[in-house]
Parts: sequence; C-alpha cells; structure tokens
Amino acid sequence: MESRYTPKAIEDKWQQTWAELGLDQTSTDPNKPKFYALSMFPYPSGNLHMGHVRVYTIADVIARLKKMQGYRVLHPMGWDAFGLPAENAAIDRGIQPAEWTYQNVAQMQKQLQKLGTCFDWSREVTTCSPDYYRWTQWIFLQFYQAGLAYQKESAVNWDPVDQTVLANEQVDNEGRSWRSGAQVERKLLKQWFLKITDYAEQLLTDLDKLKGWPERVKLMQANWIGKSVGAYLEFPIVGSDEKIGVFTTRPDTVYGVTYVVLAPEHPLTARVTTSDRQEAVEAFAKEVAGQSELERTAEDKPKRGIPTGGKAINPFTGEEVPILIADYVLYEYGTGAVMGVPAHDVRDFKFATEKNLPIKTVIVPEGGDANAPLEAAYTEPGIMVNSGQFDGTPSIQGKEAIVKFAEAQGFGKARVQYRLRDWLISRQRYWGAPIPIIHCSQCGAVPVPDQDLPVRLPENVAFSGRGPSPLAQLEDWVNVPCPSCGTAAKRETDTMDTFIDSSWYFLRYPDANNDQQAFDPVITNDWMAVDQYVGGIEHAILHLLYSRFFTKVLRDRGLLNFDEPFERLLTQGMVQGLTYKNPTTGKYVTPNLVNAGDPRDPKTGETLEVFYEKMSKSKYNGVDPEAVLAKYGADTARMFILFKAPPEKDLEWDDADVEGQFRFLGRVWRLVSEFAEKGGDRTKKANLAELSKPEKDLRRAIHTAIQAVTEDFEGEYQFNTAVSELMKLSNALTDTTCKDSPIYVEGIQTLLLLLAPLAPHIADELWQGIGHTESIHLQAWPEADAAALVADEITIVIQILGKTRGSIQVPAGADKAAQEQYARESELAQRYIEGKEIKKVIVVPGKLVNFVVA
Repeated sequence: MESRYTPKAIEDKWQQTWAELGLDQTSTDPNKPKFYALSMFPYPSGNLHMGHVRVYTIADVIARLKKMQGYRVLHPMGWDAFGLPAENAAIDRGIQPAEWTYQNVAQMQKQLQKLGTCFDWSREVTTCSPDYYRWTQWIFLQFYQAGLAYQKESAVNWDPVDQTVLANEQVDNEGRSWRSGAQVERKLLKQWFLKITDYAEQLLTDLDKLKGWPERVKLMQANWIGKSVGAYLEFPIVGSDEKIGVFTTRPDTVYGVTYVVLAPEHPLTARVTTSDRQEAVEAFAKEVAGQSELERTAEDKPKRGIPTGGKAINPFTGEEVPILIADYVLYEYGTGAVMGVPAHDVRDFKFATEKNLPIKTVIVPEGGDANAPLEAAYTEPGIMVNSGQFDGTPSIQGKEAIVKFAEAQGFGKARVQYRLRDWLISRQRYWGAPIPIIHCSQCGAVPVPDQDLPVRLPENVAFSGRGPSPLAQLEDWVNVPCPSCGTAAKRETDTMDTFIDSSWYFLRYPDANNDQQAFDPVITNDWMAVDQYVGGIEHAILHLLYSRFFTKVLRDRGLLNFDEPFERLLTQGMVQGLTYKNPTTGKYVTPNLVNAGDPRDPKTGETLEVFYEKMSKSKYNGVDPEAVLAKYGADTARMFILFKAPPEKDLEWDDADVEGQFRFLGRVWRLVSEFAEKGGDRTKKANLAELSKPEKDLRRAIHTAIQAVTEDFEGEYQFNTAVSELMKLSNALTDTTCKDSPIYVEGIQTLLLLLAPLAPHIADELWQGIGHTESIHLQAWPEADAAALVADEITIVIQILGKTRGSIQVPAGADKAAQEQYARESELAQRYIEGKEIKKVIVVPGKLVNFVVA
C-alpha cells in the first residue's frame, strides 16, 4: 500500500466499483427487515452546494449503517425538475427548459456520485419526464374523481412580469415577487384547487402519531392548519333580505360589536354601498386589489378602511351598526367578513381608535368597572357586562350560552373553522405537468381518458417571458375534440404547482420502473412508510403537509394501507460561512479582499461586521463543494460535515476543522498501512481467558467504541460524537503495546468497520489492503461484547486535605474498606501521609479517597 493518503486516487478508483459491488442496488430479500432511507430530492440547478452535501451525507451514513446491520435498504434519488427557473433559463439562454434541466441533472448526478453516496440509481425519477408526470396526471384524476379537485374563480397573487400566479410564500414582505422582483398584484382568475380542507382534522389529529418528528415541525403544521372553535353568526343588512355571516372565536363579546367589516372584494360590498359612497368604495377596492395578501395582513402595516354607507343589525341587541370595508379582511379567509369588537380585540381597538368608531366594554375582570375608559383592548377571560340577559356570566361559560341562544333564535350556530385553505395548484406557465382536463362547451370539464395519458408538453416552444402561458398560444395543442361527445373543445392550459410532483415521489421509488401503474400497491405498501426522511426545515410546512394529504387521499382510494408517509423526520441545520458586511452600507464584502486579522472594507476602510450566516452567492460566503472535493476528497468533506455539529444544528464552515479531519484520515491510513506491511497470521483467535493487561485494555477500548458509535448512529444521530469515539479508538491502537496480538487485528478491523459509513472510500480501500476480497460495505456491523466492557481495575483519585495528588488503580470488585486500604498502602499516598497523624479518611466508593491529616 502507498505510505501516503492520496484521496483522489482512492476515490477515483472506487467510483468505478460501486455499481459492480451492488452498493447502489436495493436488496429485496424478504427475510430481512426493511429500511427506507430518503433525503428530499433536489431541484436540478446544475451545481451542488454545501447544504446538499450535508443532507445527502447524513442520509447516506444512515443507509450504509442499516445495510451493514442486516436490513434490506431502499435509498433512492431523483430530481424535482419542473419549475419556473427552467423557463427563466430558456428566456435568458435561448435554450429549451428540457435541455437545460437534463444537462443539470447529468452534472449533479456526477457530483453526487463523487460524494460517495450509495443511491440506487436504477430507481431514479425525474419529475419532468413523461414517464413520471403521466402518473402525476393520473393521480390528479384520482382527486378529481373523488370530488377533491375543482375549479373556481379566485383572487390570486399575480406577477405581472413572469405572468404567473404566486403562492403567498413566493411574495416577500414588501409585496414583491420572490423571483422577478415585480410588485405583486391581486387578480381574479379561474383556478384549479385541491380540497385539502376536507382532511384538515385528520392532518391535525394524526400529528400525534408522528413520534419520530421534531416537536417544532409538528407545531408549525398545527399552526398552519389553525383549528379554531367558535360560532358562525349572521348580521341582517338594513333594507335588504341578505345577511352578513361572520365567524368568531369570541361569541361572548358579541354584545360589544360596534361595526362590521367586509373584504373589499366581497360580493356584498357592492350591494351594501350607498350611492353617495360608491365612488370612494370603488376607488378604495381598486387600490387594495393591487396589494399582495402579505401587504394587507402584515402586523406592522396600518389598517386602512372606509365606510360603505350601509348598515347591519346586531341580532343580539337589535342595534344598527355601520358596515365598512378594510384592507386587512380577505375574502378567501373565513367568510370574508368580521365583526368589530374594539374593546376586546387588539386589531379592532387600533382600527376603531383611528376611525373614531364606538368602543363598548362587554367583558371585565372580576370586580372590574364596566364604565371605566379603556386604554387598550381587554382580551382576557372575565365577567360579561352590558350583555343583556348574560350579564354576570363568566365569559368562558358565556361562549357556550351565546351559541345556544343564537341557535335557538336562528341567527347562529357552533362552528369549527381552520386557517388552512384549499390548495391552489394552477400555474400559468409551460414547465410543469399539464392538468389533464379538456373543456367542452357541451360537457363542461372532461377528464382526459387514462389511455391518453400523459398529456405531453409540446417541444420547441418559444419563450418571451411576457404574455400568457406558452401553452395557451399553441392552437394545435389546445384545440382537441371532447373525449365524451367529440365536439370541438380546448385543453386546460394551466400546469400544476411543482409541490404536486414532490407530494408523491416517495411512493414511486419502490416501483420506479413500472410502466403500467403509478406504483404497485403491494410493492409500495411493503416499503412504506419511509423509515427516515432527511431534509431542510424550510419544507416543514407545505411539502410535508401536502405529502401527508396525498397519502391520506390515496389511502382512501384503496391504493395505500398506511396513514402517514414519514415515520421519522430529521431536519438538518444550515451550513453557514464566515461573512463580512459593512454595517453602514449593508453591503457584503468578498473574503479574499479582507485581512482576517483586521477586517476592513477595502473601499472605505470601515471596520466590517464579521459573523456566520447561511451560505449564499449574494453574501460571498459560499464554499464550492467541487473545490473541497478536489483538495481534500469526499471522505474528508463527509467527515467534517458530520463532525462539526449535530445534524439538527447549524454548521459553521471552518477550513481549520476540514484540515483536522484530513489529518485524522491520514493517521488512520498510516496506522492501517503499517499493520498491512507487517503481514503475519490475521486469522489467529485470541484466548480471551488468558489476555494480558494491555490486551484487556485494548479490547475494552474496541468494544467501548462499538457500543458508543452504535448508540450515536441510532437515536438522535449524534455523528459528531461518533467521530470522536473513532479518534479515541485510533489513539488506543496507536498507543498500545500489544500490536502482535489478535486483539490488535480485531481493533484495526473494527476501526475500519465503524468508519465505513462515514468515509466509504478510504474504509473500503484499507479493508481490501489488509487482505479482504469483499467490500467492507457488505460486511456485518460489529456488536459490542458486554464482557469486554467490564473493567478489571478502576481508577481511584487520591486527595490530601481535599487536594488531588494523583490516582491509583485498584481491583474493580474492591469494597469501600479495601479501596481505603489500597489507597493507604499506595506509594502515592505514602509520600504525603507517612509519619503524620491521619485524623479522618473520607472514601467515595469507586471515585476517591481523601486523607485528612494533622
């Protein structure tokens, strides 16, 4: 073997043999327990970043460990390949989205292979492939047939530059598009929705089943679903037979309603507006329509509203109250109307104070004054006042009493409401899965027959970045006969939100090459649920929620036999880079222009802020994985990623620590190389009953490492402490005096076996370098021998007058009296107590002996 560790030569060699060794294939041995290891598949942008390196390294270690532990392991990879960036690339580069995407896929696949990942590439899925989106369309039709996919006109976030609908998450806090930077507008469009609200309660209650998920992720999902228990109340409109319906979680405050607010886009707005207010209301509604939802609902924005001139009747008091419209009320939320109770709602109090609207106290603390002026809204429970027959009722009981009264009188009822809204999936763009619906003037919306799937995206489409979706401009593609009656009809030109593609890909992997079904339920039910899912916290809400929704719907369609898709979830922390920023200008500075010892702006000379922040091109703090792999090799990169921080914590990139891991692997290389050069009988077994003390000590170190690393690899995946244990074992092997013993052979082999999931290339090279012909990754994971962990001796600290003077070894079975005797007779203690009066001896069994001398 080479005497020097040269990672490039090793890793280039082993890249060629992974497939030959069967390491990227999935075992289907039915006698083995299954383990489905999955990391969130990436968008094929063309280049891996360090965040990718971290997530795929973590998942790869888990998959390799489980394979060595005797599981049949499924560890697949694919590409979340649809999306707007490919269309932007088509516009910028004059290249078709498909060509750009597949180039990036090929490039990133090579990068992942260089990282030493054991993905089963025979199961690769690419969501923009007709072989995949054919089944995405089929699944959409399953939703349609179940009554869970429908069209309606809806106010949407509209990007006037990219000419597409944006999700709320794609609009920044200034109301601008996440990609084009354009000011987002509100626009009414006929859109496709999936009825996720039908599953709101299941999605909420089944969170309790997810014992292997981080609590914060479950809380985020629960908050997003947003269950509220309250009442639906109706306020009659003066001079009309119509009523304004509102939902409230505080029906106990209904006697304090002093106004009602409609969303400007509410259909009732036009009907309640008086003629003298019509011009002002229309102008205000038009202005609000140009704002994004985030702008309208942001807490730090002033709430704006104007009166309509109309009035409603509080059915509990019979009083007339004004009807207003305001920007903070959205038609898509709840009923699109709210009752204003300024005395007991913070937002209403601020709004009423600014608009000089009445404020009426109806809840007070016990013993409080109902007539005392309010300086702020009182939002705590209390006693109902100014509330007619309910005066004196505790407000908590008052909620139920008010609802019963409203039900009896016919103007209200109890209701459970959710913050969650139906999922808008329409996108007015080309690079997505076409929605498989044909619109017929005679038959309405007609599903594309299964045998005609996939509805293929046409090729060689012209992209301008302006105007309607490119699909809408392709008459030959749009105009088709109706599948039901043959009448001239038109295809749906919207494509699906890319979250659709990622909501079921994990179901395809177990049966990825099936050209007859989306998946064979027998095969997919066998592998599911995913045993360990690894991915970023940024997907904690939408992707995971939608995946859970899809799973439940397909279960109800008889295709799946489980409730939840992901048994355990690991959300890895971000990779952060050292960042330099000018505190005055807010501009980031490239590190190579900065003197690290005295960081100053090269242009202004100002002292720079220095901190760690998520790696980003715009902050000049990124580290190119290709450069790291070229300099140190994949094994070093993996070891650093795993050692620097626990998986769920943020990781601060540090070149010195990367060097440290490179040096450690170099020490392992030298240690094993020296062992290999010595030769000798590697098969000789040790007589465990006749081991010398050095052999016992070494064997204890070996099996302590096995136990500790195994515990670290399971449970919370503390890979950082596992690497520390390997360093301890390496040191024990280096320092031992029994290098001719069979125990030393066991130690060398154990070190490599424990290292294998972390640093697969060097472990396999060294394994074969010491005479093995089969890959280390096909070996069984070592098991700790409990007997080897039991020490023959223990260490006792010697103290004189409470001051530690050293330590001695005593037999492990020595009792308290024996430990004191060994301490008295030790050479160490005699140096301090000989000839002196011992006034007292304090013994802490198994830990210390303290001599109190005169």
